[in-house]
Amino acid sequence: MTDSGHDLKRVLDLKDTLALSFGAMVGWSWVILSGLWISNGGSLGAMLGFALAGLPIMLIGLLYAELASAMPVVGGEHEYSLRALGRLGSFVCTWAIVFVYVSVCAFEAVALPTVIEYWLPDYQAGFLWQVAGWDVYLSWVAVGVAGSAAVTFVNYIGVKSSAVVQTTVSVLILVAGAMLLSGALLKGSPDNLQPLFTHGMAGIFSVAVMAPFMFVGFDVIPQAAQEIHLPARSIGRVLLGSIAMALAWYVLIIMAVALLIPASGLGDGLVTADAAGTAWGPVGANLLVLGGVGGIITSWNAFMVGGSRAVFAMARHDMLPAWLGRVHPTYRTPSNAILAIGLLSMAAPLCGRVLLVWIVDAGSFAVVIAYILVAVSFLQLRRRQPDMARPFRLRHGERIGWLALMGSLGLLALYLPGSPSALLWPVEWGLVGAWFLLGFAFYRFR
Repeated sequence: MTDSGHDLKRVLDLKDTLALSFGAMVGWSWVILSGLWISNGGSLGAMLGFALAGLPIMLIGLLYAELASAMPVVGGEHEYSLRALGRLGSFVCTWAIVFVYVSVCAFEAVALPTVIEYWLPDYQAGFLWQVAGWDVYLSWVAVGVAGSAAVTFVNYIGVKSSAVVQTTVSVLILVAGAMLLSGALLKGSPDNLQPLFTHGMAGIFSVAVMAPFMFVGFDVIPQAAQEIHLPARSIGRVLLGSIAMALAWYVLIIMAVALLIPASGLGDGLVTADAAGTAWGPVGANLLVLGGVGGIITSWNAFMVGGSRAVFAMARHDMLPAWLGRVHPTYRTPSNAILAIGLLSMAAPLCGRVLLVWIVDAGSFAVVIAYILVAVSFLQLRRRQPDMARPFRLRHGERIGWLALMGSLGLLALYLPGSPSALLWPVEWGLVGAWFLLGFAFYRFR
């Protein structure tokens, strides 16, 4: 094992860190999936679905807050699970979170060309092939590849440059959200909230099963902790604050869309943009879509940061090929890890838009696996290393740890066969299985 990454630069301040985490959790999904959430669960059911998933996420966030302040080093989950569970447990935990990060980068690479259709509905040209009945065009793929290349370049040249982009674009997202919410409060109708529930508990669970993927992003803070220039205790506070902000964001977006558009008007398009258009006309719709593009950028950018640091940490501990642990001599970034994730995201548009739903479900399953192992690591470290310095120490920590573990196991049950929201066979289970087979091949080789 080589050094733990002291050659990365500590340059991220408070606003950079908060924007990194919040921007990671608020991507494009709130624009494209809000209609699906409301259709599946009803207006109140969709909000309850997010609250149901948000409770264990907040409990997990509390564990992360203590662990990140105690071990502010690159790799986050990798370091915690390595100390508590050993190499194999750490590998499974970190490889699962890397799958989530790569999934989000792939998701955004598919989302970007999708949003261009809102402004240029006839821009697709150069038919390539079909994937699950969806036509893939060369022009569509080119937009996704170009976006991947741009995000990869920004991250390659330095974490501070990516933080500047993150903070600037996060402001745009907040402006678009405020515009939508104000329109809903001024011009929405409570009658549009009906039905409050659809499909009963199955509808609520169908929303809850997607929600963990929407909250993935606060864990980018522990990944980049070695580059955060804040007191250790503040790292935990920022992490928890960002989770609370994201939960409020999703619930308010669902409420705003439901107030503005009746259930009969929910379709497969950009329903959130349609809601903004209902309130403020074409200007509002275009501003909302622009905010959605901002969400693509912030989420993409943050997960490139987090994913590359997780891969970097695994390579530094001889779990992945050593060249992935290289730090660029000038930019002080994990350059090869960034390039590897960039290339994977460039490949995603070749699979077409149907990949969006597959990625959300498979990525949600993987992140719950990681959260379970983080909870186990937290409990193990509390027992084995009670005297470890913990600047952000939880009161009743073991009780919270057990609650977080049980909540995470409850989320896991939503994905298993027999649940109404189980992963699809063979596509979604195949994605998860192929990823872990690839990882264990690397692990055996190293």
